[in-house]
Amino acid sequence: MNSTPFTRGGPHMRAAPLAIAVVVLASLFAALAGTGVAKTDRGTARPVAALPQQKVTNIAFFGFAAANSFAQATWKGVQQAAKANHVKAKFFDPNFNSGTQVSQIQDAITSRKYQAFVVQANDGNAVVPVVKQAIKAGIKVVGEFTPIGPRYDTIKPQVPGLIFVGEAPVWNGTSLGKLGVSACGQKNPCHVAYLEGFKSLPLDNARTAAVHKVLKAAKKVDLVASIEGGYTQASGLKAAQDVLQAHPEVDVMIGSAQAIEGAQQAVTGAGKLGKIKLIGNGGSCQAVAAVRSGKWFATYVIAERSSGAKAARFAIAAGNGKKVPSSFDTRKLQNPIGTKANLNRTRYKAQYCD
Repeated sequence: MNSTPFTRGGPHMRAAPLAIAVVVLASLFAALAGTGVAKTDRGTARPVAALPQQKVTNIAFFGFAAANSFAQATWKGVQQAAKANHVKAKFFDPNFNSGTQVSQIQDAITSRKYQAFVVQANDGNAVVPVVKQAIKAGIKVVGEFTPIGPRYDTIKPQVPGLIFVGEAPVWNGTSLGKLGVSACGQKNPCHVAYLEGFKSLPLDNARTAAVHKVLKAAKKVDLVASIEGGYTQASGLKAAQDVLQAHPEVDVMIGSAQAIEGAQQAVTGAGKLGKIKLIGNGGSCQAVAAVRSGKWFATYVIAERSSGAKAARFAIAAGNGKKVPSSFDTRKLQNPIGTKANLNRTRYKAQYCD
C-alpha cells in the first residue's frame, strides 16, 4: 500500500495510478481513525488498526497466576471451550502482578494474533485502559470473576463493548458475612475473625468491607480481628496462629478456602477443631470435603471451571459474530452457599483442588 505506483507513459498514463494511490491512502486513514493505541518497546504510542471481522482461531487467557489452583480451574474451562470450538488457547501468567498483567494484555493486542480475550484481572481498575484498547482493536473481551472497572457491586459491564461472567465481590462478601452470623447460632457474644485476601487488591477490599458490614450489623457478633490471610495454606496458618494468640476466645473464622485450610491446622493444634467454626471462600475439593466431614461449617462454592468455560464460549461466539449476553451471573451455575445440607442436596462435585 505504501509502494510508489509504477508508470510508463506521459501525464495521461500516470493520472490513473495517482488517483488510485489517493483513494488507497484515504481508505487507510479512515481505517486508522477508529483504532486503539499500543505502545512500542520504547514506550511511544502508535495506533493498532482494528482487526477485520474474522473467525476466532486463537484466544488468550489472562489469569491471576499459573501457580494458583483457582486460576487453573478457570484455565481448564477455557481450554475445554477452546477445544470444543477448534480454537487454540494460551495462558498468560502474571504471577499476581497487576502491572505485568497489563503489559501482557498490551503485548497480546500488538501481536494481532488473538481474536478473543478472557481477562481474570488481578486489579480490575488497572486493566481498564488496555481492555478499551483491545475492544477498539476489534478483539472480543470477556471479563471473568473480577469486575473490570471501579464498581464491585454489579456485574453490569463498566466498559463499552465488554462482556462479563462472574458475580459482584460485594455479593460474595455479604454472603460470607451471613454465613458467619449463621455459624454463631445462639452464642452471644460470638467472636469472629476474618482472614482477608490481599489488602493491596481493590476486589479484596470491596469484599472485606461487605463482610464487615454484615458482621457489625449483627448485635450478637463481635468482630475481634480482620487480618490478611492471603490465598495459601501457609499464609492462612500464620494468620490463624496470630488470631488465636491474640484472641483465644474466637468462635468463628472466615477466609479464602486456601487460608482456612491453613487455619484448620492452627485450630487443630490448639485443640479447638469443631469448637471454632470454619468458613471458606471457594469450592475446592478440600473445602467441599471438609464441610461434608463436619470439620468446616461451610464454604462459599464457586463453580470456577464452568465459569471459565462459559467465559471462553461467550468470547469465541462473540468473536465469530454471534450475539451473547452482556453479562452472566455465575451463581446460576451452582448454589454458592456451601453448607453440608446444600452440598449434599445438589450432589456438588468440586471442580478443582488446592
